[in-house]
Parts: sequence; structure tokens; C-alpha cells
Amino acid sequence: MTLFLRLTKSILVLGLLWFATAHAQFNNKADTSWPKQAIRIIVSFPPGGAPDILARVLAEHWQQNLGVPVLVENRPGYGGNIGADLVAKSDPDGYTLLIGTVGIHAINSALYEKMPFDPVKDFTSISFLASTPNVLVVSKQLGVSNVHELIELAKAKPNQLTFGSSGVGTSLHMSGELFKEMAGIQIRHIPYKGRAQSLPDLVSGRISMLFDNLSSSLPLIKAGEVQALGVTSLKRSHAAPEIPTLAEQGLPGFEAVSWFSLMAPANLPTAIQRRLNQLTKRALYNPDVKSRLLAGGLDPSPGSPQELSKLIAAESRKWSKVIQQSGAKVEP
Repeated sequence: MTLFLRLTKSILVLGLLWFATAHAQFNNKADTSWPKQAIRIIVSFPPGGAPDILARVLAEHWQQNLGVPVLVENRPGYGGNIGADLVAKSDPDGYTLLIGTVGIHAINSALYEKMPFDPVKDFTSISFLASTPNVLVVSKQLGVSNVHELIELAKAKPNQLTFGSSGVGTSLHMSGELFKEMAGIQIRHIPYKGRAQSLPDLVSGRISMLFDNLSSSLPLIKAGEVQALGVTSLKRSHAAPEIPTLAEQGLPGFEAVSWFSLMAPANLPTAIQRRLNQLTKRALYNPDVKSRLLAGGLDPSPGSPQELSKLIAAESRKWSKVIQQSGAKVEP
């Protein structure tokens, strides 16, 4: 009987080892079988902005390493919801991905009366990509040189000054709402379809000010076409250290950072999620890519899917409070 038990135990151990080996081989096969066709990266905003830049950086590196086409599609509109909805309703096979934003995943659900998707449940987190402070830029025709002067002017002319953004619900819009709340001023929001449409109006003086991603506005700032008053991060940006923060100009604690992530439809197989995370890190840790992004005001910082999910939850709580206090709403 003792010999029989020993033989049974040995057979059981061998069976478990075989199962573990087969399982590992299956996962490795799943890893190497993807991709077999072209990959689409959806950007929910017009070309030229930070989400578009990040998508094209990933596409360039992946295409070199994967041997399949990697296409970037711009699907702007509805505060980023149009492109996000397309991805949310796509097959979870790793061939349709989204450049997620703070607006799509942490703001819109509190701002819009009706959402076509759930910004958390309908997506699989892949990796944080990068962040950039927003910057408050004003028309030179406004005649102000710092935040204090702008606030005084706004208080003297309630609801006469305007601020633009790249769309309702974006972090740029929310930066303006937070600015209004903390400064105790009334300025009118002018939403645009994208930053490209708002900048000419700012330069010409048709709108008073604009919150924009620092990475997008730096060329105009350096060319002297607009006046930068402050960045919306708690610390100055290494890309433009001469621009003070809003926090150090009488608005302590002011922080409204734009961040970007890589997302896939819900229920993405774990093996593909892991592979995409590895590919993302490899691209963004590339020294040439990293230096290029940093010089443009983008701070690349890829991480784990779990870290990204925690960030989304924290940012959702923060911006829900801002939206509730501001009373901002978008009707369906």
C-alpha cells in the first residue's frame, strides 16, 4: 500500500509539472501569435496635439519591431468621447487601441449627462504614457504680464474676459474652471474642436486667454506670439523653467496636469496586455524618444496597468468635486 501511495504521489507531481509546462507554453504561444495584422491607435483629438504625438511615437517603434502596420487614426469630437466609444465597442483582440486622457477617463463621466460608454469598465488599462502641465497663455493685446494682473482685470470686468479650450470636458477646460473657482472670478468658456482652431483666435485677441498643453504651446511662446503667465503643475517644468507656476502666484495648491495613457477594450487577454505594456515601456524608455518628448514638455513615465487604474480612480474623485463646485454640465 505504501508503494502504491508513493507511485500515486509521483504520478500526481508529474501531472502537475506537465500541466504547468503546457500552460506556460500556451501563454508563450499567445504572446508570440499576436500581432498578425495591422494595429490601429485611435486618437480622440485632432492631429498635432500631445495625444497625437504620443500615438505616432508608439506607432513608429512598434512598426519597426512587430513587422505589421501600426496606423494612427484621429477621431475627434464630443470631448474625446467619439474616439473612445469606437474603441470601447471594438473587439478585445489587441488590434484597436486608444490614447486615453484625463478628460476621457476621469472627467467626462461627471460632466456629461449621458455617456455612450463606461470610462472604467469598458476598457483595459495598458500603461500610463506621459504627462504635461497645462499653461495659461494670454493674448498680448490683453496687456497683462502676470497672474495677479489678470485676476485684477477679470474682477474689474466680470464675464467680459474669455478663455478657450480644446473642447468641453478636456483637462484644458477643467483648468479654466479650477482657475475661476480658486481666483474667485467670472470668465466665459469658449470651447473649440481642437487647439489648432483656438490658437489663431488667441493670437488675434478674439479670446482673452487659453489653457493649453505646454508641449503644444511652447513654439508660440518661444516665438513671442502669446504671453505665458503660468504652468498648472505644482513645480515648474524643466522644458520651460522660466515660466512660474500658478501655485506660486497666489493660487497655492493649484494643479491641473494633462496625462495620457494607453487603453484597450475591456476583456483584453492578459498575454496581449502584458505584451503591449512591454512594448510601450521599450518605446518610451528609448533615450532618443525620451529626450525628444522631454524637450517638447512631455514627461514620459510608463508603468503597470494597476498603477494606471489607481491614478484614474484618484483623478476621477478630484475632478468630480471640481465639476460639482463649478456647476458645469454638458447636455446629451
